[in-house]
Amino acid sequence: MTTERQRADKQSSDMQAIFRRSELLLGDEAMSRIAEKRVIVFGVGGVGSWCAESLVRSGIRKLTIVDSDRVCITNINRQLMATTKTVGQVKVDALKERLLTINPSAEITALQQVFTAETAESFELDTYDYIIDAIDSLKDKALLILMATSLPPNRGDKKGATFFSSMGAALKLDPTRIKIAEFWKVQGDPLARVLRKRFKRDGQYPGKFQCVYSDEQVKPQGADKGSLVHITAIFGFMLAGLVIQDAVNP
Repeated sequence: MTTERQRADKQSSDMQAIFRRSELLLGDEAMSRIAEKRVIVFGVGGVGSWCAESLVRSGIRKLTIVDSDRVCITNINRQLMATTKTVGQVKVDALKERLLTINPSAEITALQQVFTAETAESFELDTYDYIIDAIDSLKDKALLILMATSLPPNRGDKKGATFFSSMGAALKLDPTRIKIAEFWKVQGDPLARVLRKRFKRDGQYPGKFQCVYSDEQVKPQGADKGSLVHITAIFGFMLAGLVIQDAVNP
């Protein structure tokens, strides 16, 4: 009969094996820092779902994922947890199930909610080390940007939350055009341009933050904006990369 101690020892051994390759590159100390970081991802669609998986595979253990939608069949072309078997499931629940198959000891909080002016305070943004924006709604995205970048930079001996945001991943084909820049220096991205106009119109200006974006413009063949997985996934991976790089080099 397997004892509690034996199960704990096996779990510890499994964790060492899972992250062995990362540890060889980053070292024990960096992996320990990564494991202690608290991250929240708003929006787990084509960008956010891949970001969440990359974070967990990189050693993040304390992750909150936020999205109000359910998986639909049109998500399958680009969203990580969307398959013919998960259509109809709550997105955050389907994603949480997958993430726990990667690291069963991870602390994944799945919130089927939407970030709005009415719900914003409930997320307690100041309790996180990293806040990731992969929201589609312009109004809600603008609010999250303003709130996340206005958090105190330091609280006692704790570094303040660091914010990273995804700009538009639709209407893109060329992965080599994907870049990272400070929000006010982003060029060629329509979403960033609309957000900046909105902030100027309202006289509300966010603090500085890094964005993942592409300056490519592709004319759609259909009546609506389309997107492809190799673009949305790279956006998500780059957001996760910003988190890991910052955690490794505090």
